Amino acid sequence: MALYQLKAHVISALIQNKEMTSEEITKAFLDRIEAVEPKIDAFITISSEEALKQARAVDVKIARGEKLSSLAGVPIAIKDNMCTKGILTTCGSKILNNFIPPYNATVVNKIHAADMVILGKLNMDEFAMGSSTENSYYKVTKNPWNLKRVPGGSSGGSAAAVAADMAAFTLGSDTGGSIRQPAHYCGVVGMKPTYGTVSRYGLVAFASSLDQIGPLTKDVKDMALAMNLIMGHDPMDSSSAPIDYPDFSKSIGEDVRGMRVALPKEFLGEGIQKEVKESVLSAVRVLEGLGMVVEEVSMALTDIALPAYYLISSAEASSNLARFDGVKYGYRAKEYDDLIDLYQQTRDEGFGDEVKRRIMLGTYALSSGYYDAYYKKAQRVRTLLKQEFSKLFESYDLVLTPTGPTTAFEIGAKVDNPIEMYLNDIITVPVNIAGLPALSINSGFDQNKMPIGIQLIGDTLKEHTILKAAYAYEQARELPGGVLVEL
Repeated sequence: MALYQLKAHVISALIQNKEMTSEEITKAFLDRIEAVEPKIDAFITISSEEALKQARAVDVKIARGEKLSSLAGVPIAIKDNMCTKGILTTCGSKILNNFIPPYNATVVNKIHAADMVILGKLNMDEFAMGSSTENSYYKVTKNPWNLKRVPGGSSGGSAAAVAADMAAFTLGSDTGGSIRQPAHYCGVVGMKPTYGTVSRYGLVAFASSLDQIGPLTKDVKDMALAMNLIMGHDPMDSSSAPIDYPDFSKSIGEDVRGMRVALPKEFLGEGIQKEVKESVLSAVRVLEGLGMVVEEVSMALTDIALPAYYLISSAEASSNLARFDGVKYGYRAKEYDDLIDLYQQTRDEGFGDEVKRRIMLGTYALSSGYYDAYYKKAQRVRTLLKQEFSKLFESYDLVLTPTGPTTAFEIGAKVDNPIEMYLNDIITVPVNIAGLPALSINSGFDQNKMPIGIQLIGDTLKEHTILKAAYAYEQARELPGGVLVEL
């Protein structure tokens, strides 16, 4: 097995035991990126020199006998909407094509404190608005399982980089499924933590009440290590939860017998690809074989979660993106008549079509005369959905669903149909609206050898329950063959 194919916890053990150096590992990943990046287009920025510098610094510390973190020297890559001091941060947009932040996001500071190696910044749908990574200003990322298909979005670069062995694990952000849906399409593990458990300081905002940073990894054990790394209270984020966080690695391997799992029938009905439904039912049999109890339930509000999500997220986006005006930083139009014209020309030239569409939708929903009819009503739906989940978790430990209704579609197939594109998020958005944790894990492949993911949803702050069940499932499942395209 090549070094770049190793999982993060294996790489960590090799480095800690002085069997390999971080520099050797990092060089292997950089060589892999050089070889396959032209086919995948997962990166916007590759930080080769800085990565090797960081790796050598780790090796020096290990040679001195210093005690380092469990992830020291492990190569990671980061979605390009998290601020990195001295490294270009674009959010996949022309309007930030020259923005080099003067500070780090809190999660980036945690990466540095853990002595990890940052390989670069990853491609994404512009300002995280999309489900296919076709909305990036810079490039269209391809799915490593089939280069003609999308990797999902908006964290498509993050998922593709893990699937193609270009990073040990990556960070993405999830506003309505933007970690879990690409994980489903690319056959990796992706987790959206409970809202407020991972600092959003330095994450460029799309929809502030929905956004959450989370990891994409090769397996559940790596996910536990990644969650230990990024979770924790941050006084720089007013929504950050001031609580004690467990060591998620200790959840791995615990007994799952007797756990109760709810299976909402609404997510297995019309519009669900046959092989996706079969994969979920196969997962049910695995869970029952592990001693879990799986029961079919009904979630009546799922049909209205998607429109509520797009109203809330678009309204918050129209407010958040007002800061991009060509005055303080980022792209500025070259020709304009006055200040108002500067704003208009900069935004017209700097924003892509999908971002403009959502800004207009959100501005309309917040406008006088329509606020109560749209935004306020969507917030009421949010409350009802939270209550529905809370009632469900009185009787069940987890909720099991498909991660998405279908497997990855072909590049260009839905780019001209925004409504059909939005429907890709129909199963993932309820989790963000309710602020809950959820994980996607591969459960098989369709007839075209494209990955299928199942989603495990837990109650607030129950990440350890999800990881415990996901690890047990991962160890017990028997996957049919899927072959990564020859890269």
